[in-house]
Amino acid sequence: MSKLEKRLRRSRKTRSRIKTLEAYRLSVHRSSKHIYAQITSPQDNTVVAAASSLDPEIKKLITDKTKGKVDVARIVGESIAEKAKTAKIDKVAFDRSGFLYHGRVKALAEAAREKGLNF
Repeated sequence: MSKLEKRLRRSRKTRSRIKTLEAYRLSVHRSSKHIYAQITSPQDNTVVAAASSLDPEIKKLITDKTKGKVDVARIVGESIAEKAKTAKIDKVAFDRSGFLYHGRVKALAEAAREKGLNF
């Protein structure tokens, strides 16, 4: 099994467990350059809030002081938590999409928790 197949298998397993919770889902995707996060509704699977490292408002926050991709993931985590608060969402289920809870995924999750998102 390749790395991609293993990741997709893990993601299917966690998504099936999250669907039984009937909670909003904070799903994360990371590529080699960028990181994306979105909150989807449990009823109709529509995107309620989204943030990524490609958003213009987040690109403005990324300066020379950000030392790497982990810092950018932290900024994206703070942004998605603020957008969730404006949508009156305070509790979500964290879907790491099969990625290991380490590095950028962990930084995004911890930043979202610090801003008041519960999972």
